Amino acid sequence: MPPTATKAKSKTKPKDKSAKSAARGTGPDSKVPATKGSAKTPAKGSARIWIGDCREKLAAIPEVRAGTVDLVFADPPFNWNRAYDRWDDKMPEDEYLTFTEDWIRMCADGLRPGGAMWINIPDDWAAEIVVYCKRVLKLEMVNWCIWHYRFGQNTTSRFINSKVHALYFIKPEAKPENVRTWNPDPILELSDRAAIYSDPRTETKRDGMPARHRVPMDVWYGQFWGRIQGNNKERRHYHDNQLPEVYLERVILACSNEGDTVLDPFTGSGTTAVVARDHNRNYVGTEFSEENAGFATERIKAGMVRTAGLRGTSTAIHKKRNLA
Repeated sequence: MPPTATKAKSKTKPKDKSAKSAARGTGPDSKVPATKGSAKTPAKGSARIWIGDCREKLAAIPEVRAGTVDLVFADPPFNWNRAYDRWDDKMPEDEYLTFTEDWIRMCADGLRPGGAMWINIPDDWAAEIVVYCKRVLKLEMVNWCIWHYRFGQNTTSRFINSKVHALYFIKPEAKPENVRTWNPDPILELSDRAAIYSDPRTETKRDGMPARHRVPMDVWYGQFWGRIQGNNKERRHYHDNQLPEVYLERVILACSNEGDTVLDPFTGSGTTAVVARDHNRNYVGTEFSEENAGFATERIKAGMVRTAGLRGTSTAIHKKRNLA
């Protein structure tokens, strides 16, 4: 959720609670059904969204209550004093950290043993979240990744921010059958040896990965990985802080299987939801803003914009070199 100058999605603490939201029942407020696949059309999962404060609504989600969620992805508020419509995005620090710990704890409780949690967060709060997840919740950290973009907020008094932290945890595996889901094959990319240098050694390597390919590194960048600007095909109106689809696609393909449950407590523009459903996962999420939930539902029905797939793409910084 990097800074921009226009209106952002509503996903922080409400300034005042909506009576309409408080009167809602426990069922989802928005549903997009699963679809069966065919020879020409792949199967799609379902999507359900509960409208309201995630701290109040997460307990209404059956999979959260049962502790059977396979993957959590969260892009929470950053507390950067953004101009949200109904939200206070400038909490006192202690209040913001309490809010953060509350939703993380509820999501962690909803995970199955071996389930994964990803948190997208800036420098401001990354250290506090890591300590809380490791020391208090006893989650195991798998990776501390970086999403790098080339369009940071300009400043002259310090180095310009050009990254957000992508923190990857798993809930400890209580039994042998509760294993961590890890699917590297659909997210493999061309190695720099293959993409830039045409190094023949990559054709015969024996490192457990196919020739010319590697598991992506822990700093993420490349084509379609930048911030979603106004002229981007993925851009949704009123959601200037969208994450790119390829980001969620990498997380969802690597850390869940078809038919799994994917949870996002801050649905926002619906990136997690649309990518999960299009890859035949079942999405559940919460969103405080009824308007945002409606926009997200439209996007889920429309489907992903980037449909070429990740496998075999290159994120090399340099162009292919002519070594002749």
